[in-house]
Amino acid sequence: MTASSALAAPYLSGLTLDHIAVATPDLDSGSAAYLALNLHPEGPDEDVPGQGVRVRAFEIGGSLIELLMPTRESSPIATFLAKRGAGLHHLAFRVSDLAAEMQRLSALGAVFISAEPQAGRAGTRVAFLHPKWSGGTLIELVEHPAERGE
Repeated sequence: MTASSALAAPYLSGLTLDHIAVATPDLDSGSAAYLALNLHPEGPDEDVPGQGVRVRAFEIGGSLIELLMPTRESSPIATFLAKRGAGLHHLAFRVSDLAAEMQRLSALGAVFISAEPQAGRAGTRVAFLHPKWSGGTLIELVEHPAERGE
């Protein structure tokens, strides 16, 4: 398979933006601008223990803005905040078959932060592409339970 045919593989044909993630040291103060824009949390805050974060999600146009607050000092979000401060953390794209997409991208030289999918928010499975591979932006691939027939 050539690089151009691999890029045209069907896995990404229906690619949509799942969410934009914003790191914040505090969900309440981090929510102020979104509340002022008349956005409201789409449900209760959710802890994602594997990532060491608490998430508050705002729905907008079929996608989400997720605020990420660290729940432990060793979490990637705590490290991000210490180095860069609050702000844009990553972009997330919804995929229908995470394992197949990881395999396809790996064949193109993609570097994943973890070789195996991880548990995400709301029952999702996720994988992060290393920002060194993606031109400096952390990219998350998200597979929802409905995509797995759950």
